[in-house]
Amino acid sequence: MKGLYSIGIYLANFVITIASLFNSKLKKGVIGRKNTFLKLKKTITPEDKTFWFHCASLGEYEQGLPVFEALKAKHPDHKVVLSFFSPSGYDVRKNAKIADVVVYLPLDSKANAKRFLDLVNPDYTLFVKYEIWPNFLHEIKKRDLKAILISAVFRKDHIFFKWYGSYAKSALFAFNHIFTQDENSKTLLHRIGYNAVSVSGDTRFDRVSNQLKVDNTVSFIEEFKNDKLCVVFGSSWPDDDKLYMDFINSNTNADVKFVIAPHNIKSSYVASLKSQLNVKTICYSELTEHQNLAHYKVFVLDTIGYLSKAYSYADMAYVGGGAGTTGLHNILEPAVFGIPILIGKNYDKFPEAKELINLGGVTSLASSSAFNASLSALITDAILRKKQGDITKSFIDSNTGAVLKIMAYLESKLIFYSSKR
Repeated sequence: MKGLYSIGIYLANFVITIASLFNSKLKKGVIGRKNTFLKLKKTITPEDKTFWFHCASLGEYEQGLPVFEALKAKHPDHKVVLSFFSPSGYDVRKNAKIADVVVYLPLDSKANAKRFLDLVNPDYTLFVKYEIWPNFLHEIKKRDLKAILISAVFRKDHIFFKWYGSYAKSALFAFNHIFTQDENSKTLLHRIGYNAVSVSGDTRFDRVSNQLKVDNTVSFIEEFKNDKLCVVFGSSWPDDDKLYMDFINSNTNADVKFVIAPHNIKSSYVASLKSQLNVKTICYSELTEHQNLAHYKVFVLDTIGYLSKAYSYADMAYVGGGAGTTGLHNILEPAVFGIPILIGKNYDKFPEAKELINLGGVTSLASSSAFNASLSALITDAILRKKQGDITKSFIDSNTGAVLKIMAYLESKLIFYSSKR
């Protein structure tokens, strides 16, 4: 299996390189990986003490950030190497304040793993959720370096629990400790003989809770809302647009406003979205000093960086991704503000969505007619809004604390030996 995996990596590299000629996202990754070692050489010296934080993409970064920040605050003398596999994560966080250098993770070959670790030589490595790269992890174990996996989720259909997954399974044992989100993941690890595992919960709860500690004021949204009821559609895709478009266009209630934050903010998509709206609409990209935003019915947030704050103005929210097959976006971001949440029909791989649906704080909708009925009920019934909002807020409050558990472990184990440097 070991040999097959290595062959597979080289074949994947070849395929990605060829495909990158026709795909801009893949091209970014190919070019970015070529610059990784040069960036590390320029930033990290053999004398530096370092932490290595690795995330697949943006979602995992947001998940790991509370731990990254807590660890960096405790050890400010350490340089941080932050790596991503996906261009979508790298592009958004290439200037992340938490890191001294942000790079693409090289493809998981033995040579790349050795070269990367020669340059970084981390005192501690933190991987987030699903990131299991066998050659990197085997090299970490070979060098007796310390590593943990946080917010991990395992399912029985993962390769680690298959008869043919021995090489991937052995890589798990490079982690000194694995913190899982749930008991099921812990049970699966125990079945393969991995026992250095704790259920800490999901660090995303701590991450979104921190949103309450910052100033969420956004002047243009405040002016737009104008003390009216506000529905925020977060990270919506075309399939999501189909669910809610009729409702917006047919809604004549002057006391209801809509904020749409599309996942795709390319001008062509935003123009198409706006063309489907027959009510007074303005985009962030169209803002000038002289508009009276209170006169508009819909605000299209065609920019990044404001969605978490926008949810603070919402009286209810629709979170996109679940109407199609792209994957449900983060429902915890609006939940922290204690508001009812609507989603599409596809949420099976999102345990927080399942639990909040069972509790009654989230409603899953399969058709525009069902959407219209549910949102209409929330708009007209303040008691229902408060009841569902209390459920989502309580759910967040009862699931925080993962960062404290992880940091307690790290602080008990984080002993650095000067002989390493």
